[in-house]
Amino acid sequence: MCGGLVKTARSAVAIACLVTGANLAVGATVQPEEIRMWMTVGERRFAITQADTEAARAFAAMLPFTIDMADFNSNEKHAELPRTLPTSANRPGTIHNGDLMLYGSKTLVVFYLSFDSSYSYTRLGRADDPAGLAQALGRRDVRITFSRN
Repeated sequence: MCGGLVKTARSAVAIACLVTGANLAVGATVQPEEIRMWMTVGERRFAITQADTEAARAFAAMLPFTIDMADFNSNEKHAELPRTLPTSANRPGTIHNGDLMLYGSKTLVVFYLSFDSSYSYTRLGRADDPAGLAQALGRRDVRITFSRN
C-alpha cells in the first residue's frame, strides 16, 4: 500500500523535474546558492559569503558603498549605517575573525579577532579567508568599501 504512495510521489518528483529542468534525487534537499560580496580595505580585498538572512539581503541591496569605521576594543570595527536593517539577533557565543554582523538595527560590525561574547548580533556574512584581515584593518579607524564585484 505504501509502496504505491512512494511510487506516486517519485513520479510526481520526476514530472516536476522534467517540467522545470531540475535534476533532483528523491529526498534531496536544495541548498541556497552562496552569494558573495567583497570588502576592500586599502589594497586588500576579502570575499564575503553573504548570510541567508533578511538583514544580509537588505545590506546587499545597499551595495556598493564606502564607510568609515572606528576601532572598538581592539577586535572590531564599527559604524552606523545610513538606514536601519531588519534584525534576527542571536548570541553566537563565539565571534570569529572575519564575521560581518549587525548590532542593533543600524550598527555594522566587522570582527578581526576571534573571542567569546554574550552580546547578540544579526549575521550578515563572513570572510571566506580572513587571513590578513587583522593586519589590513589595523587598530586604527579605517575606510572600507563593500561591493558586489
